[in-house]
Amino acid sequence: MIRALYSAASGMNAQQLNVDTIANNLANANTTAYKSRRTQFQDLVYQNLSQPGTAAGQQTTIPTGLQVGLGTKPGANEIVFTQGSFSQTDNPLDLTISGLGFFQIRQPSGELAYSRDGSFQLDKSGNIVTASGNLVEPNITIPSTAQAITIATDGTVSYTLPGQTATQVAGQLQLATFQNPAGLNGIGSNLYLPTDASGSATVGAPGGSTGAGTVMQGYQEQSNVSVVNEFINLIAAQRGYEANSKVVKAADEMYQQVNNIAQ
Repeated sequence: MIRALYSAASGMNAQQLNVDTIANNLANANTTAYKSRRTQFQDLVYQNLSQPGTAAGQQTTIPTGLQVGLGTKPGANEIVFTQGSFSQTDNPLDLTISGLGFFQIRQPSGELAYSRDGSFQLDKSGNIVTASGNLVEPNITIPSTAQAITIATDGTVSYTLPGQTATQVAGQLQLATFQNPAGLNGIGSNLYLPTDASGSATVGAPGGSTGAGTVMQGYQEQSNVSVVNEFINLIAAQRGYEANSKVVKAADEMYQQVNNIAQ
């Protein structure tokens, strides 16, 4: 019965983290380019009361054994990098990636971070920056007199000047891809950092040989959170938590009956 208490408690703790993950997904349902997380569970070590395959006689073995599980634990909450839907904004500096890849963002510390959020702006010097003011890498500067900004699907940024018909090329955006994007470390503000699990970034032009997707101008990528699915998962997590709490109550009542025997 003591095993039942600890196993049920581990199930309650695991479902609590599952609800925390669901709550974060729902809170970010309208966050640009947010990628939902999915909690994955692992069973804990088993107590072998009778090892499977143990000899039962001279010529026979125990076929299944007797093992008692000791509960569960959250193994990971994987980032799900499915494509979100596109929302048209007609803002020339709103970009979305159709396919794989991340924008490169230079943080104030000088370290490169990576993001799917392409809601860019111009700072006072004409540099393309994020909403937080961090520079997009490679650094691209647009003159203050530019009348029109065009960003092609391959990331080429061009503009026109007053009285001129020919376009001027300001630079080309580069996208980063990772062997295992689910292994990236989320640091908030729609930014990720590479880890040993994600591997190093492979940088190249959009639509190029690195497998990166193409860039679409005037669109934003929406969150890939499905509110309906999250509510279904929430109900399942609540029922799992409730079931484990009832196991705790049942084990406690069994302990109470054992204690009453001695009275």
